Amino acid sequence: MNLPAHPLWRFAIPLALVVLGVLACAGLMPGESRAIQHQIEGFPESDIASHQARLPILQALCFLPALAFQLYALGGTLDRYIARQFAGIFCISLSALMAIWLLMDLSDKIGDFRDSKHVLQTILTFYLTRAPAILLLLLPYSLLLSLLYTMGKFSGSREVIAMIQAGRSVVRITLPLILAGILLSLLCLGLNYQWAPTAEGRLDNILAEAIGKKAAEATSVIFLNPAERRLWRIGAFPQNYEKGAPLLDVEITVTREDKTLESRLTAASASWDRKTRDWTFDHAVMGTYLPKQTPTFTTPAEPLVIALQETPSQLIKPGLSASQLGIPDLNSWLLENRRHNQFADPAPYQTQWHYRLALPFTCLVTVLLATPLGIHFSRRGSASGVFLAVVLSALMLLFTSISLAFGESGALKPLYSAWIPNITFTLLGFYLYYRRISGQPIYHLLRRCFPGHS
Repeated sequence: MNLPAHPLWRFAIPLALVVLGVLACAGLMPGESRAIQHQIEGFPESDIASHQARLPILQALCFLPALAFQLYALGGTLDRYIARQFAGIFCISLSALMAIWLLMDLSDKIGDFRDSKHVLQTILTFYLTRAPAILLLLLPYSLLLSLLYTMGKFSGSREVIAMIQAGRSVVRITLPLILAGILLSLLCLGLNYQWAPTAEGRLDNILAEAIGKKAAEATSVIFLNPAERRLWRIGAFPQNYEKGAPLLDVEITVTREDKTLESRLTAASASWDRKTRDWTFDHAVMGTYLPKQTPTFTTPAEPLVIALQETPSQLIKPGLSASQLGIPDLNSWLLENRRHNQFADPAPYQTQWHYRLALPFTCLVTVLLATPLGIHFSRRGSASGVFLAVVLSALMLLFTSISLAFGESGALKPLYSAWIPNITFTLLGFYLYYRRISGQPIYHLLRRCFPGHS
């Protein structure tokens, strides 16, 4: 659809987008501010600065559509035409993929939703919570499909040839698409800072609460304090444990320097007092193990109160999944880990930290791969380019999964494991652009890779 030519409309549309951004901020910022405050109160050891940065990042995301329109308005007539054609196909591709994904996921989880007392409300809450993660997952695929279709359409109707004959280079023609890739990368970068990874971690709690079960932030967590030779095993962390809810099924084992057992405390629950920093154990049983003697067990008549240096926020750290933590929580985890002398392997968390920054640029890499492959000048059509683009995208996904696995296992440095796939396929994208600009048919690559390809 063409932009109305009247100056009032050119002023009204960006103003409307700014107003929508203000309304989005007004609706989202109070809840986000409360969440940050609860985080800081519940986890005083957290990286406060990175959590507070969530507010300006969320504000920037709200005004990103206004920025996109401003860039659109600054472009020339041909730039706006290309952007409109791409945007229409992109919205259709994203909507179609999202509908397909939702139908498949809903059919898989419909049994869980049926057990809820309020089925429709549970479904809406579940998928609204998951929306940032779904968007982050589907954006690169939608971008790939829309780029291939748009450039294939331009090539098939000889519009690309006409643009080149009018004096525009391939890079200049595709500049609006590159800018679209940058804007989508910024969107993914903002979502991946906090909201997309943490959304996946809330899903089990939503389903548990819907059927009347107690939601747990983590289960079967083991924490080792090497300085005190004290090993904690916690059966479950309640969802609101940071507000004082007791930990469930707690066991504390203390060993001597020669690694023999000194004592073991088991309790049905354990509560931590933020003011006194004391632990209170309910239904406790204390076992004492003396050398060459029979163990003795005592059951206190009243709750057992002990002063221990560990806090709930420290104890839960080993039980948190690195893939479900945003950058603020990953920062907090890594800082806490360094303070307490490596109580868990930091490699998965360091890898995920770098991956939070690397993953969003998959959108830009997809533009570099798909755009030159979508353009064709010969009568062969775009089949070979589409085939190669799909194969390269699949290889990028596979390469990324393998690289992350190496990083999380410690076989590869976290920085390299997160960024090597993007760097590799970015260089490949530049090479494809070079071949397209220099007039070398890209389908010749298929002949080199697959000698039997005709």
